Amino acid sequence: MTTITPTSLSNTTTMPKKTDLLALTLDQLKEWLKERNEPAFRAKQIYSWLYQQLVTDFAAMTNLPLSLRTRLEEEASIGPMIVRSEQHSKDDRTRKILLELADGKLVESVLMLYPPLGESSARATVCVSSQAGCAFGCTFCATGQMGFDRHLSSGEIVAQVLHFARELRTQAWSAPGLPGTTPIDHITNIVLMGMGEPLHNYNNVLQALRILNSPEGFNLGARHMTISTVGLAPAIRQLSQEKLQVNLAISLHAPTNELRGQTMPINKKYPLEELFAAIQEYIAVTRRQVTFEYVLLSGVNDTAQHAEQLARLLKPLQQFAHVNCIPVNATSASYSTPGPDAIRAFRNILFERGISNSVRAERGDDIAAACGQLRTRFENRVKKTGTELPVITPQA
Repeated sequence: MTTITPTSLSNTTTMPKKTDLLALTLDQLKEWLKERNEPAFRAKQIYSWLYQQLVTDFAAMTNLPLSLRTRLEEEASIGPMIVRSEQHSKDDRTRKILLELADGKLVESVLMLYPPLGESSARATVCVSSQAGCAFGCTFCATGQMGFDRHLSSGEIVAQVLHFARELRTQAWSAPGLPGTTPIDHITNIVLMGMGEPLHNYNNVLQALRILNSPEGFNLGARHMTISTVGLAPAIRQLSQEKLQVNLAISLHAPTNELRGQTMPINKKYPLEELFAAIQEYIAVTRRQVTFEYVLLSGVNDTAQHAEQLARLLKPLQQFAHVNCIPVNATSASYSTPGPDAIRAFRNILFERGISNSVRAERGDDIAAACGQLRTRFENRVKKTGTELPVITPQA
């Protein structure tokens, strides 16, 4: 990677606003072209260039007339954002970028690479941000501690996925130390677990996922997409009615209202009784398993008693509940990670009570991979030095 002196995108606000094509479904793109007296079939051609060829330059769309390419350059854009920082973990299995949006807001996105395991193929998962900041203030989350700036547009969400798709297309990834394994050159999964609350930005998130799911476009299966939520009960009910068969993950993190309310303010508005009523309705409609994310905070929610309470809470959901135990990442909050014995004991109690569970491997600790950490470090450095950091661009 090389660096160049930046001209901040936030300084271009006086320019006429262009239409971000990554924010449009295929039908919307057809309508946009129709308004400009262009034939509808051009939309599929453009979609192919955007999502299959992964181009970032209208000049590269060589099967379009020159007049249309010129007009696209004047009136449209392809996910306008710049990379402010990019970091790779020592094992190159976690890559994190800090993106500056057109108005200067900063968001993070992470690529997590998994080598093949047993009969499972290699995976490339993008952890996507849906908002700049977050309004819900979970005390163990770096993003929750920075407050809410704004929702991301559907195009800004899509652009994060395409950034890493281009990176893998340019250079496929093979796991170091595993010679002979097939390199992976495409994105296999998306998780909306980055900065922000996805269901707070419901319409833009669903629009982005429909765009990425489009057979004429990126063509990623809906069952390879996961939406995580702090527990917005009405939105969970709404999601159950969608035709898009995405996965649902609930940020639970505590088995009682009293304890959950101490770390997750949303529990005061939607306590466990209301949240689980919505979850049961979701399961009844979709017949899909729900993952419960449980950040383990040493001495706070990781004892045998907490495991017993969690098992009782989830027991009525039977096979439709799975717990993802997540050792907490260090943030500015004063929480510490449980030791391996405590994690093992917690999981064993769940297993004994018939609750399916797994533990998330620690990834990217050396590059502050937990959402919000890279942005916080970046902003603190800018404040301290009084200068902007450079844009990062790929080598030609």
